[in-house]
Amino acid sequence: MDVFVTGGTGLIGTAVVAELRAHGHRVSALARSDASARALEGAGASVVRGALGDAEVVRGAAAAAEGVVHLAFNHDFGTQAAVDAAAADEATALHAMGEALLGSGRPFVVASGTPWIAGRASTEDDPTPVDGAVAARGRAVQTVLALADRGVRSAAVRLPRTVHRDGRGGFAGVLTEAARRSGVAGYPGDGTQRWPAVHALDAAALFRLVLEQAPAGTAWHAVGEEAVAVRDTMEVVGRRLGLPVRSVPEETFGPLGPVFAMDQPSTSVRTRQVLGWEPTHEGLLADLERVRPEG
Repeated sequence: MDVFVTGGTGLIGTAVVAELRAHGHRVSALARSDASARALEGAGASVVRGALGDAEVVRGAAAAAEGVVHLAFNHDFGTQAAVDAAAADEATALHAMGEALLGSGRPFVVASGTPWIAGRASTEDDPTPVDGAVAARGRAVQTVLALADRGVRSAAVRLPRTVHRDGRGGFAGVLTEAARRSGVAGYPGDGTQRWPAVHALDAAALFRLVLEQAPAGTAWHAVGEEAVAVRDTMEVVGRRLGLPVRSVPEETFGPLGPVFAMDQPSTSVRTRQVLGWEPTHEGLLADLERVRPEG
């Protein structure tokens, strides 16, 4: 299959491009810089030059492909305005790519996030969240899934709060970088809140399976670990960085502070049963043992 990928040089995207190539798919991928273009070429992908907000570029690339995997997002969470701007660029790209695929029956796989449900772990049957700091992303994903009624085999891969590899990635990575800057391995609240996690290589395998197999309008959970306590995560980070570990105010983490403070475990039972996906790589705490003091 000829697959167009956005975000192909990120932590997850790098793994997805390699996974697709390893299973015989041909990959074209969006690159907005010379460095990204070189990385993609080195991974065996053809390069589409442009940014996520370039609607005509991504529309044309999607129209020329037999399937699309969307991973790109500007992860600048410093202010709510930055989050909103990134979500607006993503919505523009998703609309353009969706238009290119209408009536084709081709797969359109988008990255999403696992929902948070009060009092229990979320499942694939729970709705995509459309409130909070990243509400716009949830609404964009719902719009893509609705394309199932317009001849697109759209599907969402819901990613956990931390997608990790080599001690980096996700919310745990954000907290690690905050610890380096502040000199404190801090966490919001009492640290008993739980986040799901998955290794990037396992997540990549699920993106491929969904691209190849998933019915239209469906959502799947790339959850390798259902519930890792945030305090346990930061204790590993603090030890690796040689920093004190303690609770800090939610405001420390900007617009994502309230999200970080939430207990949000998630499961992937149906994903494993239906698609045959089985995570095989190490868990978050073991991976964080690779965190280095120097960054």
